[in-house]
This record gives sequence, C-alpha cells and structure tokens, in this order.
Amino acid sequence: MTFDPAPPGAPAAVPTLYLVDASLYVFRAWHSMPDDFRDADGWPTNAVHGFARFLLELLERERPRHIAIAFDEALDSCFRNALYPAYKANRDPAPEQLRRQFGHCKALCLALGLVVLAHREYEADDLIGSALHDARARGFRGLIVSADKDLSQLLGAIDEQWDYARGVRWGAAGVKARHGVHAHQIADYLALCGDAVDNIPGVPGIGAKTAAVLLAHFESLDGLLARIDEVPFLRFRGAAQAAAKLRLHREQALLCRQLSTIALDAPLQAAGDFRRSDADAPTLLELCDRLGFGPLTRRRLHEACGLAFAPA
Repeated sequence: MTFDPAPPGAPAAVPTLYLVDASLYVFRAWHSMPDDFRDADGWPTNAVHGFARFLLELLERERPRHIAIAFDEALDSCFRNALYPAYKANRDPAPEQLRRQFGHCKALCLALGLVVLAHREYEADDLIGSALHDARARGFRGLIVSADKDLSQLLGAIDEQWDYARGVRWGAAGVKARHGVHAHQIADYLALCGDAVDNIPGVPGIGAKTAAVLLAHFESLDGLLARIDEVPFLRFRGAAQAAAKLRLHREQALLCRQLSTIALDAPLQAAGDFRRSDADAPTLLELCDRLGFGPLTRRRLHEACGLAFAPA
C-alpha cells in the first residue's frame, strides 16, 4: 500500500469512524464483475457479489467497531435538483437490474449489523459529511472510504480519506498535492472550474489551473468576489478576461458553490456512535441463499460476524 502525506498522528485514545461511500463500490462491481451471477428470481447479482467481496475484505482487514455505509437514494430528488434542475442531468438513469442490486447491498449491510445511511433528499456525500460532523462532536476521527474528490472537503486535521481500490490514503495535508487546492477550498474550487461528472458548470472559461491560482491568492470564493478588481493585475495569462467572466457569472459561481458544498445537517436515522451491532443470522442465511453466494463467501460473511458457519 502507498500513502500520500499522512495527517498528524491521531492519539490512540481517539476512536475512528469508518464512513463508506457504498455507491462507488457498487458501481465499480457492476462494471467489473462478469454478468453470470443470478439471484433466485433470475436477476443479475454481479454488483452484489463484487460489493460483498469489497466489504468483507474491509471488515476482515480493519475490524472496525464504528462504521456507517452510505447509499445514494436521491437519484433525482436531491435538494440540489431544486436549486439547479440540470444537476447530474447528464447521467443515464440506473437500469432496473442495478437498482435491485442496490437494495440487496443495503440488506446485506443491515444483516451484517452495519449502520446504513440513506435519504431521498440527501446524497451519500451529505450523509457522510453529516455523520462525520456529528461524530466529531463525540470525540471521533473520520476515515472516509472513497476516491471521490468532493469528499476531501470534509477532512479535518486528524481525518483521512482512503481510495481503497488503489491502496492510497491521505489526510487534509495531502489534498493540495492531489487537487491543487487545500481541503477547505474544494467546494470553492469546483464552483469556479465546475465538475463535469455532476454537471456543475462553474464559471465559463475558468479552468482548473486558473481556479487554483485564484484561490491561492484570494483564499476563498468570497474573498475573490469581493476583490475582483485586483484580478487583472495578477500575473497569469488571461487575467483580465478572467475578471470579466467572474463579474458576468458571479451569481452562477455562488450557485455552483451551493451545489458542490457537502451538507453537514442531513437528517440521520442512525443515532449514537455508529457502533456495529450483532448480525442477524437468519436474515444473513436467507440472503446467502437468495443471492447465490458460494461456500467461501458464506463462510467469510459468518466469520466477519462471529457466527458459526453451517455449509449450505
């Protein structure tokens, strides 16, 4: 495993809350696993099998005591769609074969005794941000399991983000080397240069390099907009044009920041410290049968929960 610059070492007494961006790993499994797994009704289960392998490896390796798995249910009902109807409109709807598998993945997590976060108006990023915000007040540090650059804006001094597939971890101090701006500037950065993945337009004509230069000088979008008159005098090509674009698209930049800022106040059904609970053995066995898990996966699922394994 390789590491980016690590955050200051967290004291041993600080407990860690693992926050998993489940949708990322379900989509990866959907695209990478062969389409020859079927449930009892004949529907594909390749994404469930791939997600289960990822989840089991994480649980076996880390043995987290406090963990929350966040799913995206706000596919077209997110509060951001009310602010900007074109938000994520560039994405094709998930096919029914995949939507069913998301339900199976959630059921699997619940049967394993893991806290599941999902909401019709808030995305997984918002649920992760809100859970981390809540957990910090309880004395936790966060370990965000996701490669999504948006989530880096959540990193505090002793938090970490983990791109599990690539085996890379980084803290707040490592964000600038990856994205050109500091962790607390990520939302402002995306407000300026946009995010094609989420269909956030940003300021037309302001690219990633220009956005990073502007934030390095003005520190924040608010500081930049308050001092636009200084922009033409900065030493980068196209400074005068950048100032004109910022004046023209000021309100759009502010809207884009709303879209790119992760909410910290999403309602969380799970209360407390997100501690793993006992597994639901009968439900877990029923899922293994319905989803067609083989003996090795069944054994790993039971061992991950401290349950006795009974071959099918």
